[in-house]
Amino acid sequence: MNLISPLDYLGVLKTTTRARWDAVTPFALIGLSLFGVAFIYSAQLSVRGSDWIKQLVFLFVGAGLYVGVSLIDYRFWLGIAHWIYAFAMVPLLLVLIPGVGSEVFGSQRWIDLGFFSFQPSETAKVAVLLITASTLIRNEVGTIRQSLGVLGKLALAVGFPMLLVLLQPDLKSAIVLPPMVFSMLYVSKLSARFYAAALGAFVLLIGVIAWDSYRYVRFMDANGYSYDEKQNRGKYEATSWVPLHDYQRNRILAFVAPETVDPKGTGITYNLNQSLITVGSGGLTGKGWQQGTQAQLGYLPRSIAHNDFIFSVISEELGFVGSITVLGLFGLVLFNGIRIAGLARDRFGTLIALGVTVLFMVHVFVNVAMTIGLVPITGIPLPFISYGGSFVLSCCLLQGLVQSVYRFRKDFA
Repeated sequence: MNLISPLDYLGVLKTTTRARWDAVTPFALIGLSLFGVAFIYSAQLSVRGSDWIKQLVFLFVGAGLYVGVSLIDYRFWLGIAHWIYAFAMVPLLLVLIPGVGSEVFGSQRWIDLGFFSFQPSETAKVAVLLITASTLIRNEVGTIRQSLGVLGKLALAVGFPMLLVLLQPDLKSAIVLPPMVFSMLYVSKLSARFYAAALGAFVLLIGVIAWDSYRYVRFMDANGYSYDEKQNRGKYEATSWVPLHDYQRNRILAFVAPETVDPKGTGITYNLNQSLITVGSGGLTGKGWQQGTQAQLGYLPRSIAHNDFIFSVISEELGFVGSITVLGLFGLVLFNGIRIAGLARDRFGTLIALGVTVLFMVHVFVNVAMTIGLVPITGIPLPFISYGGSFVLSCCLLQGLVQSVYRFRKDFA
């Protein structure tokens, strides 16, 4: 395929007047953004929070970013993918330096810029997307030898930022990357043996985590330690070779064996229990905007109601009808992303559109599923609805890339 270099950019701009816009995704994204602002406001109504104003500002900036990226031929990014990757790794390294990264609740995930707290893991998603697509485009995938060579390069390119993200620690941002990469590998027609090996490795990983969780319970009970995160202070993790923190083990056990870690339901399982009550109390049509009691009275903790658990607030105030409406808008975004991936005239466009769509799919599924108890609580936010500046901007940038794939799909045969 023909690469677009920075020197060719003026020529790229000339083609934008001939390109058509896809209206489906922007329509859905505007709807989701309006839901987000409205329910961030509602979730913080009792404390008169102003995060809805900040979210609105982020969305306006993100809209400009979305349009700007859409106007650039997506093939332009292939020519500088490695530079973008290298640039994105710098803040991932800087955030781990004491004094540079801001520590909040024991994690160093943000760099305080004064007017804005920047989260480097969000730019890492974009970097991993582009470097994966670039690697798959520039290398042949066919024979076992060729496949192993490509997988080796991707293991280094994807594994390095994942390791840096896990060191923060930020498990939620790390676990969304593998599904995106695997989907891009799948359409590259990698050998079926790879997927069999990957499935085997995944089953082995689940087995190791289950065995480690069992040992954790025995260790805590044998020593009479409390499962409370403030009291145990990582007593078991210092003795285990499995790279998990004890609070992460608690979250796993809160999902599979809540009566073990929190028999009274007032500790690690409290947020989930309140989320289930919040969702269930909405009924068919909900209690009405700003009329929900769970978030207003603080039963659903105010620190999480406007971000990780905002879907619960929507479910309480708009009920099943409102929840289905939100999921329907996400469905439009996801199905349209797959449609655009199919319309792309080259592999790079297909990989970009599919990778972004799968990334969003993981975010939506895990966030909604954790609010209703289908998966362990991970803190993965809901795109365009959960509060968060860096997350909003990265979502806009990624969707801008998908729009670019649609707009420039007919610029070459």
